[in-house]
Amino acid sequence: METTINLTVEVFKTDVEDLAGAAMLVGLLQKLITNSRINFDLEDCDKILRIEGLDISTQLVTGIFEDHGYLCQLLE
Repeated sequence: METTINLTVEVFKTDVEDLAGAAMLVGLLQKLITNSRINFDLEDCDKILRIEGLDISTQLVTGIFEDHGYLCQLLE
């Protein structure tokens, strides 16, 4: 019997402008959302954050950003 794992993908609009800020936030998020793939597209006009994983709490993500002075909004 095969077990399938359904990954969730969440995409957020952010105001992160630089690689240092993006790297810091990715590091924090990876500690809290284990077994996930997290990346930024800072060249996109919406400074996209993409998270692929299981049990992604959008409130946790937006809270981390707010705590560090950044804006983050789930794109639907």
